[in-house]
Amino acid sequence: MLLSAIVTLLLLPFASAGVHKFKLKKMPLVSPGHALETTYLAEKYGVQALYQHPLMGAGGAGRNIRPHTEDGLSWTQEELIGGGHNVPLSNFMNTQYYTEIKLGSPPQTFKVVLDTGSSNLWVPSIRCESVACFVHAKYDSASSSTYKSNGSAFSAQYSIGAVKGFVSQDTLTIGDLTVRHQDFAEVVEDPGPTFTFGKYDGFLGLAYDALSVNHIVPPFYNMLDQGLLDEPVFSFRIGSSEEDGGQATFGGIDESAYSGDITYAPVRRKAYWEVELNKVTLGSEELELNNTGAAIDTSTPLILVPNDIADKLNVQIGATRSWNNRYQVPCSTVSSLPDLVFYLDGKPYPLNSSYYILDVQGSCISLIAGVGTNLPDSIPWILGDAFLRRYYTVFDFGRDAVGFARSV
Repeated sequence: MLLSAIVTLLLLPFASAGVHKFKLKKMPLVSPGHALETTYLAEKYGVQALYQHPLMGAGGAGRNIRPHTEDGLSWTQEELIGGGHNVPLSNFMNTQYYTEIKLGSPPQTFKVVLDTGSSNLWVPSIRCESVACFVHAKYDSASSSTYKSNGSAFSAQYSIGAVKGFVSQDTLTIGDLTVRHQDFAEVVEDPGPTFTFGKYDGFLGLAYDALSVNHIVPPFYNMLDQGLLDEPVFSFRIGSSEEDGGQATFGGIDESAYSGDITYAPVRRKAYWEVELNKVTLGSEELELNNTGAAIDTSTPLILVPNDIADKLNVQIGATRSWNNRYQVPCSTVSSLPDLVFYLDGKPYPLNSSYYILDVQGSCISLIAGVGTNLPDSIPWILGDAFLRRYYTVFDFGRDAVGFARSV
């Protein structure tokens, strides 16, 4: 019973300035299959990016947070390393991650997915009357003394479906950070039945403000503008066991979370955390790429590649596609499978098979999935948690770059 449930769920889809860490918990995706997850990601990384523009001012195109040096990205991670609050993390089946936040005064607690592929914060509203909202925490503005009305309409698409509601403002607490005057969406139309079974209540976006619906200032930008952080960075260590779910760090880098040096790749455009993908290899097979970006996305457990390439890679590892569009490999072969290597900004980042194959009670599922490439200006390569479990990742707004080092 547990195996069936997990496979189904997987395939459905601090107060002072400084470094701040907080607990992440892992839970199963609740989308109905790879098809929904990849359709959503195709939309998420597709044509809508063409019509969004960076905001000037608070962290947008008009802001230079840290002066650039003459040699571009040649700064060192020592600039950003600082103390913080170590928090033990929880884990569920290496599928998806969430953390707790609080809204209002007195605080109301919510579990949210930290999503580097979107830019808005939303939670269910007390006005939402669906079955899904009934089983999730709901924000009640009447119970908060710091609530301020906004009322403008909000609509956004996520992996679990579309959400609709209206904008409100209140105090946001995440870890030991308190963010004043944060605009967010109260959702009154939830994403549907998949949301009902999710262990999270909403999303907190960490992408550039160019993607923000209604040009709402994202939470991380408000952290910077309110002087809560020493450095304009946040970082992730994604755990890979039930005893360790990982950690998100705001305002610096946790030097105990990685080994070796952090290597940085510049962001191709200030929207998603998208870096240059030059080449992909699997064993002796090699695919050269030109003018191709890969988005670094903390909200999906998958590695998303163009459909035809997904087919070829899965055939190469001996995977077969089942009736529900899922690729599986014989578990007896997993240890002998070749490394899957992504070359980001010219540097190789290998994954052994234990990262791109998920073993669920004896069923070994490939986390390499296909996404359509028929959208103009689309980003068909998306590196999710399967990649991030191997690499500690630094998202640096000041340098417009993503840093990678081996997680420990």
